Amino acid sequence: MRSLEALTLDQVVDTARYPLSELASSRGQDVVFRARRDLLTLGCTVLPDFIRPSLRDVLRQECSAIAPRAHHDVETVNVYNIAVDSALPEDHPGRKTFERGNAFVARDRIPAESLISQLYSNMVFRHFIARCFELPELHELADPLSGLVLNVIAPGMEHPWHFDTNEFTVSMLTQQAQAGGVFEYCPNIRTAQDENFDDVRDVVDGRGERLTRRLPLQPGDLQLFKGRYSLHRVNPVRGEVARHSAIFAYSERPGVIGSVERTRQLFGRVLPEHLAAECRAVRGDRLLD
Repeated sequence: MRSLEALTLDQVVDTARYPLSELASSRGQDVVFRARRDLLTLGCTVLPDFIRPSLRDVLRQECSAIAPRAHHDVETVNVYNIAVDSALPEDHPGRKTFERGNAFVARDRIPAESLISQLYSNMVFRHFIARCFELPELHELADPLSGLVLNVIAPGMEHPWHFDTNEFTVSMLTQQAQAGGVFEYCPNIRTAQDENFDDVRDVVDGRGERLTRRLPLQPGDLQLFKGRYSLHRVNPVRGEVARHSAIFAYSERPGVIGSVERTRQLFGRVLPEHLAAECRAVRGDRLLD
């Protein structure tokens, strides 16, 4: 099995289609323009076949090998990832609860030589992501557990409707489910100024078909997504094969570390770094989650 330890970025990524090192070229500008257009209008863009076909088995095998290291926990949650017993009005969408059964492999349990780890830390890749999101610069998270994680959804489980705490997410499917496990989202259903509780309520109550898009993904596709404002889920996985996806988390500022509560929720543990950073946490908006 090969890994990025002995491969260049050009050998891993289809750089004829996605010229990461030549973004000023005509082709590079076209790729960035399309990504920006999709993110502006739909809150999401997919770069199909981002990883070369010859490495997709490596991608799948490496992630399958570390999937057993995931922290598994079935929890009762709501779309805002706040306490389900919070004092909310009777018709508030946050009162609707779901069973979340997906699991996460923390960054400190992902080998540094793995393909996803090397890609996450690659400066050319990170610069490309920043350009797509129209940001001057992006940084790896300083969080020793977050930043790069592998999401594992076992058969019979799902990642129910939710909003992300961070404004954007970069992910890559590494293994498809045998059935189900489809990514569904509601583009820009809320803004930083408006929670739009009525539409969110329709979606969580099963009346949001008009607001929902379904996104077919293949292993090796790169997905850029604005999950802060777009309600989204991975519907229940069926069959005998788990769904695996790598999540590459970046920040506009250096030194970002996740909250104690959210970290414990995702990984079942916290480290001294999380406790030390808790008092420095600053919110960028006043949205519920």
